Amino acid sequence: MASHLTSRRLVLSRSAALIGAASTGLLLPEIARAQGAKVRVGLMLPYTGTFAQLGVAIENGVRMAIAEQGGKLGGREIDWFKVDDESDPSKGVENASKLVQRDKVDVLIGTVHSGVQMGIQKVARDSGVLTLIPNAGVHAATRALCAPNVFRTSFSNGQPTMALGKAMVDRGHKKAVWITWKYAAGDEAFEGFKESYTKAGGTIVKELGLPFPNVEFQALLTEIAALKPDAVACFFAGGGAAKFIRDYAAAGLKGKIPLYGSGFLTEGVLEAAGPAADGILTTLHYSDSLDTPRNKAFRLAYAKSFKQQPDVYAMQGYDTGLLLAQGANAVKGDLANKAALYKAMESATIDSPRGKWTMSRAHNPVQDIYLRQVEKGENKVIGVAAKALADPGTGCRMAAAA
Repeated sequence: MASHLTSRRLVLSRSAALIGAASTGLLLPEIARAQGAKVRVGLMLPYTGTFAQLGVAIENGVRMAIAEQGGKLGGREIDWFKVDDESDPSKGVENASKLVQRDKVDVLIGTVHSGVQMGIQKVARDSGVLTLIPNAGVHAATRALCAPNVFRTSFSNGQPTMALGKAMVDRGHKKAVWITWKYAAGDEAFEGFKESYTKAGGTIVKELGLPFPNVEFQALLTEIAALKPDAVACFFAGGGAAKFIRDYAAAGLKGKIPLYGSGFLTEGVLEAAGPAADGILTTLHYSDSLDTPRNKAFRLAYAKSFKQQPDVYAMQGYDTGLLLAQGANAVKGDLANKAALYKAMESATIDSPRGKWTMSRAHNPVQDIYLRQVEKGENKVIGVAAKALADPGTGCRMAAAA
């Protein structure tokens, strides 16, 4: 902690010196010295509670990408600052403000939970701090509340399901029931599915929902059985997804009515779901089993570094580190040169384990979405459901960088 305080005083005294130097015309040597100061990177992630594992995986990925750059950003050493956001939306603004105002971070990386992200978004827009979103898919972040200093490296909530509709209709499933938790992520995933499925010629015969995080699925599964659709599409994640998959099979629907979902249905839950998951088809921007040299190299390096297998969250953290490093290198560590920094990040091509991707005008990844099928406890890639898919960025009015 003492070193943090020391470096903070150093940075504060240097900024005071810069202001003084500006008035006496002695700016150039001071700028050179400030460039030698450490880059202050803040991580606002869940380190306790339901999403703790996700927070750790994201941090591991970020650190690994930067370690591959010699542990520096644009040639500058890094000071790390961490805040546990506890996945608590009511503390979002307060926690983000700690990093920006107390710790004076140059970069804020966060978070997993979309509700917390809305708090970060407010602080990012008010303060102008460079912010990278390594997971939260809330639409507003790269739509109505987009900002030149905010970049997402993961997905928008509707992006995986925007690739699901055509895949289902191509397999002859013209009538579907949709089921999800009724909360923001479920609603936004439905928006992507509805658009793609109806555009491909499918009909949604019923939308079913239950409050988040309720897992009493029985009554809804009975209704699905009575409706006899060609297929069911859904959005669930985590422990609730594992239970839904098991309950779906127990209700006698597995093998009769094919089950599809946003890829989060089967991420990290296949062991808990067991054989009930076999055959489920999902769409997502990544799969552990992606058979490319880039993904294999990433997975091997991650396993060596952290003694565990990487997941989609680790990959997203890794790509966050890659994007940040690419931007910092382009401006030779001068993160205060915002216009050039943002331009470099906007025009970056990220050579990712998921496949190469670029940044949309609204700062959301333009990326391939894979069609995966669960086979013997693994999400096997069986095709590309959509090439270079972009979120529409509806309502984004991007002002120029300061």
